[in-house]
Amino acid sequence: MTPHPSGLVTEAFEAQRDRLRAVAYRVLGSHADAEDVVQEAWMRLVRQDEATIANLAGWLTTVVGRISLDVLRARQAHPEAAYGQQFADLVVTPADAPAPDEQAVLADSVGLALLVVLDSLTPSERLAFVLHDMFAVPFREIAQILGKTAGATKMIASRARRKVQATDRPAGPGREHQEVVRAFRAAALSGDFEALLRVLDPDVKLTVDTPGGIVVTLGATEVAAGARMFSGEAARHRPVLVNGVPGHMSWRADGTPLSVIAFTVAQGRITGIHIVVDPATLASIQLPAPA
Repeated sequence: MTPHPSGLVTEAFEAQRDRLRAVAYRVLGSHADAEDVVQEAWMRLVRQDEATIANLAGWLTTVVGRISLDVLRARQAHPEAAYGQQFADLVVTPADAPAPDEQAVLADSVGLALLVVLDSLTPSERLAFVLHDMFAVPFREIAQILGKTAGATKMIASRARRKVQATDRPAGPGREHQEVVRAFRAAALSGDFEALLRVLDPDVKLTVDTPGGIVVTLGATEVAAGARMFSGEAARHRPVLVNGVPGHMSWRADGTPLSVIAFTVAQGRITGIHIVVDPATLASIQLPAPA
């Protein structure tokens, strides 16, 4: 018979839920995936004999870490599934509106800028960096998750930290970022190819979320050549913040959403453009068209 957690263990789990969700989110960069991981951790707890758990908080952290590591490794094995992961949870607000708490978090140290950097790490590096540097989990506990020695785990975390520190993070939604985005839009609308190349990073990545799946274009020349998609059939549009970074949202004449575009900027150039045109995704955005 499958053991069932006592009321005290259930209460203890609920007390840990927010922290576990935070760990999973910072490792995976997706609220939806984080919720799934925490739910799976609960199911494993249900099947576990609680008498064998000496430290529930540590046990749950280890379980969440292992499940999250499996998710990261699955993404690495199927990279096409990871495209657009940064915008798996779409938070769109007017650019001039006060940022809600969750958006402030996304735009801060655990926001898009850091997620972009963390995406460059291996699954082991990412897990070790997040658990140790963000949640102060001891190396010996992380080592159990990775199946490594504590010494090897410390080296993995150190390597990850050096990569994070050496990587230029995309700029936040400041004035320079907004100016770069405006320059790109002006060049796209006027068809000025040379001006487009001046604001695009040579290795810029364009990701388009369509009803048929994710389409990725790499390189400034290729992205600039397809810039006509940025004018489109929009009747109305407004600047917005998309997960804390500047972008634009467009609507058709009848008020239905047409697209959301988010821009990642580093050192004065656009390094990433993410466009959402999937109607199912756009329908979840509660932002009315401008009058």
